Amino acid sequence: MSEITIKVRDIGKEYRIGETNEFQTMRENITRLVSGGVKKLVSGIGGKRGGNGHAAKKASRDNIFWSLKDVSFNVCQGEIIGIIGRNGAGKSTLLKIITGITEPTEGRIDIYGRIASLLEVGTGFHLELTGRENIYLNGAILGMKKSEIDRKFDEILEFSEVEQFIDTPVKYYSSGMRVRLGFSVAAHLEPEILLIDEVLAVGDAAFQKKCLGKLNNVATSEGRTVLFVSHDMTAILSLCQRAIMLEQGRVIAEGHTDDIVEKYLQSMSSTYEIPLDQRTDHAGDESVTIVSLKVENAEAGTPIKPSSRINIKFDYVSDKPIKYPRMIVKIRDFRTRVNLARLDSEIQLGLPETLPPRGTITCSTGELLLTPGRCVIDVELKRGMVTADRIEHAGYFDIETENVYGTGKIPTRDESVSLLKYEWQAE
Repeated sequence: MSEITIKVRDIGKEYRIGETNEFQTMRENITRLVSGGVKKLVSGIGGKRGGNGHAAKKASRDNIFWSLKDVSFNVCQGEIIGIIGRNGAGKSTLLKIITGITEPTEGRIDIYGRIASLLEVGTGFHLELTGRENIYLNGAILGMKKSEIDRKFDEILEFSEVEQFIDTPVKYYSSGMRVRLGFSVAAHLEPEILLIDEVLAVGDAAFQKKCLGKLNNVATSEGRTVLFVSHDMTAILSLCQRAIMLEQGRVIAEGHTDDIVEKYLQSMSSTYEIPLDQRTDHAGDESVTIVSLKVENAEAGTPIKPSSRINIKFDYVSDKPIKYPRMIVKIRDFRTRVNLARLDSEIQLGLPETLPPRGTITCSTGELLLTPGRCVIDVELKRGMVTADRIEHAGYFDIETENVYGTGKIPTRDESVSLLKYEWQAE
């Protein structure tokens, strides 16, 4: 049996609603001092990870919320473990505790190895430093010598595809560029344990595929351990041998990936029975609430088929008129969560400059031309650049089969997601 690299025992994390916790890690303390001399790292100073401090405002015991409670599991060397669950289940909090960004309220974690993490865009980067300087800074924080970083530098640069901007301050990088460099640094600076959150979703499809291939190689060929948080069930199924499912801060299932993903999908099906205005997994600044969702065939009373046009209707409420509204609807495959379509009001200037405090927004599509199967809907309503309300798995609809090509044959959702009209010719 492989050696255990992570032991998580009875971890709990308590938050007091309305309280601001300030917890500085060694990484944060170092980056605060960068402009005053950490640039010397590039010319040869190494470092070690050290202890940390904790400062928090005192608060009453009222309004206590447990983001995690009684979480326990082991991770063995060379495993790729998927951590799945709905929004607010505690996945990101768990990774932050393991990596040392957040301090647990109770419990213990034993870690046997050097950790690198990519938990959000720009994690571990000092925005005033160049990409080159940040590579050396991250290596030093991992305890690597300059000569070790030098040997990996070209490989990091080639994988990240940001060579042209390596001597540009990171603050000028796009979010995609930061993810590219951040992943490349985390994967190539030889940590024994790699923690990856949903951040890879920021990158383009080709780079995501490249990252997944690297993660698989890191575990299988190099014997390193990976904890991978994602809502992309295709990535989880293809990459992870084992999965852990969190719900309301607790581990409710652990085992073979296929079994855990199936359990997760079953749990998501049950959420559709809860009215949107009663669900607790809304995200955003809460200035607007999407209270209901309805999907129907434009030809009322008939089943939805590949040739159907559909109307997606949202009821919303707000305390005041909504300035510069933007509605984003993602249609995904139910099982894999692969994107099938993205409907964005900004692309077509489809909404007025101001919406009333309550009302209905309708998105009407052309022919779906999607293969039969269940589709789920994620929805986000923004006020300008600010997310007012976002909810995943807000609703679903089923596409029934149809004789699209006149032959009685049609590909399955596993074979294709779209149904193009096409013809064959031979000469």
